[in-house]
Amino acid sequence: MEIIIQPTPGAATSIAARLIARLVREKPDAVLGLATGGTPLLLYRELMRMKLDWRRITTFNLDEYVGLKPEHPASYHSFMWENLFGKIGIVRRNVHIPDGLARDIPAFCERYEKKIRSAGGIDLQVLGIGTDGHIGFNEPASSLASRTRIKTLTPRTLRDNARYFGGGKKVPHHVITMGIGTILEARQCLLLAFGRKKAPAVARMIEGPVTAAHPASALQLHPRVKIFLDEEAASRLKRADYYRFIYAHKPDWQRI
Repeated sequence: MEIIIQPTPGAATSIAARLIARLVREKPDAVLGLATGGTPLLLYRELMRMKLDWRRITTFNLDEYVGLKPEHPASYHSFMWENLFGKIGIVRRNVHIPDGLARDIPAFCERYEKKIRSAGGIDLQVLGIGTDGHIGFNEPASSLASRTRIKTLTPRTLRDNARYFGGGKKVPHHVITMGIGTILEARQCLLLAFGRKKAPAVARMIEGPVTAAHPASALQLHPRVKIFLDEEAASRLKRADYYRFIYAHKPDWQRI
C-alpha cells in the first residue's frame, strides 16, 4: 500500500484525479471501476474539470440497491449519471452498473463477472470505505474470495445510508455488489477516505490484520493500492509520519 496523506480532502482528491487522468490519457480504452457515495463526489467534479476524452472508456460500478429502478433518485444509476456520466460524453453502451431489478440475481451476477473479463479486466478501481470497514457493499464477514453477488446490509450501514433516503426505514436491505475477490483482480486500486469518522476503519485497514471481519484489510494483499487520506482520516495511524516521509521522498519517476 502507498498511503498519501494530505491536509484536506480537496488536496488528496486532486492527486487522485491526476492519477486517473494519466491513465485515461495513456490508455484511451481503459476500464475503470467506480464507486458512489459522498466521498468520490470531489473526485468526479475534478475529473469533469479536466475535460478528458471518455469516448472509449469502459466503466463498471461496484454496486446497486436491489429493488430500485434506475431512475429512482437514490439509485446508483441516478447518482452516476447526475454526478459524472451525464457530463463527460461517455458512451452509454460502455457503462455498466448492476441491475437492481434483475429477476434472476445469481445469473445477472455471473454475467456481470463475465462482462468484466470480456472487457479485459479493470485497470483501476476507485473505492471508498465504510465506517465498519466495508468496501463496495462487502460487509464484515464477507469472504475475501467473494465475487459479484447479493448481500444483506448491516444495521450500521443502513443507518449510515439513511440520509440518502430521508429515513432509515426506506433504505433497501439488499444490494448487488462486486466481491472482494473481484476488486482484488483490478490491476490498480485507489481508495479515498476523509474525515475523523473514517479514522478507526482506515487504521484497521492499513495497520491491522488481514481479516474478513474488516473487509478493506484485504487490500493489504494487493500489489498496487494507493490510499488517499486527509489529516482527520489519518489521525489514528501509528506510522503516519513514516507514510508522509515516504511520499515526500519518492523518486521523480514515481511522482503523480
